[in-house]
Amino acid sequence: MDVLLALGIAAAGYFIGDGLKNFKNPSAPDFLSQLDDEDDHQLVKQKDIHHVLGVSKEDGQQLLQDHPDIPHVTINQNVYYPKEQLKAWVRKIGS
Repeated sequence: MDVLLALGIAAAGYFIGDGLKNFKNPSAPDFLSQLDDEDDHQLVKQKDIHHVLGVSKEDGQQLLQDHPDIPHVTINQNVYYPKEQLKAWVRKIGS
């Protein structure tokens, strides 16, 4: 029982100390934004493109049919879309 209490106190001390590292620097990147940055280099399967764009599955399929010029890569007859380039393409079309 004492060991669990000691481990809990040690873990709490670690997390509090880690949180205080950037206490006076509120513009420092947080943990979740770092995960988003790493996520941009992924390839998205054609069937999952609607998740990235935030539209319905039918709208995502229609978009792919209407715009065959979307940046994509074909590997073993599977079509993948680079997530970062896909988002940039949508921003360019929207402006």
